[in-house]
Amino acid sequence: MKNYLIDTHAHIDMLENTENAVQEAYDNGVKKIILPCAYPKDIKKIYDIALTYGNVYALLGVHPSEAKDWSDDLACEIKELAKHPKIKGIGEIGLDYYWDKSFNDIQKEVFIKQIKLANELNLPICVHDREAHKDTFDILSEFNQGSTVVMHCFSGSAEFAKECVKKGWYLALGGVVTFKNAVKMKEVAAEIPLENLLLETDSPYLTPVPFRGKENRPAYVKYVAEEIAKIRNLDIEFIAQITAQNAEKVFNI
Repeated sequence: MKNYLIDTHAHIDMLENTENAVQEAYDNGVKKIILPCAYPKDIKKIYDIALTYGNVYALLGVHPSEAKDWSDDLACEIKELAKHPKIKGIGEIGLDYYWDKSFNDIQKEVFIKQIKLANELNLPICVHDREAHKDTFDILSEFNQGSTVVMHCFSGSAEFAKECVKKGWYLALGGVVTFKNAVKMKEVAAEIPLENLLLETDSPYLTPVPFRGKENRPAYVKYVAEEIAKIRNLDIEFIAQITAQNAEKVFNI
């Protein structure tokens, strides 16, 4: 492949062998990787990994499932670490109503605080939205003041995708689009404007066909690109080129 790929969301800190995965990605034409943070305890580790590998950049933030652990001290730590040029956004942040709805109000409160932090730092926002489309959309619409929005692992309908695109947000598609029964995601892949499209793996989760069931790795983002190219009847080189350009613009990498 003459054009390179960018994996905009890979938890390489959770992989069996981070170093091998980074090298394997590079050898397979994935020249840049964005590493998000999920757990408060991992913020410094995520930061250190980004500083270790030249082609890895990091996002700092707290996943909605960990919203109860948010604190002012954590906000101060993120603010301090975000001064480093390898820190490229706040994430992954958002709402997740799939596992536990008992603290939705806390999730919303912490989501808003992290949006405001991203605005203050003039950094993009990587959004986790699981079964919370309306609240996610409404909160971003009301509280985001200028940060670029990436809807990570987009799981909404083609209609919801259109509403997000109208806002100028980016939609990141991953391995789910390769699943045979993922009709909704294939519709989104077919219709989303290419200038709003990003690629991701969400490693080690949501492994694309033909490796479904195994550990996902950044190198496998090419299978996401291949499927989208097939759906749109476009050359994979073109998909690689435009999604890489989008990622570089969004994350300033």
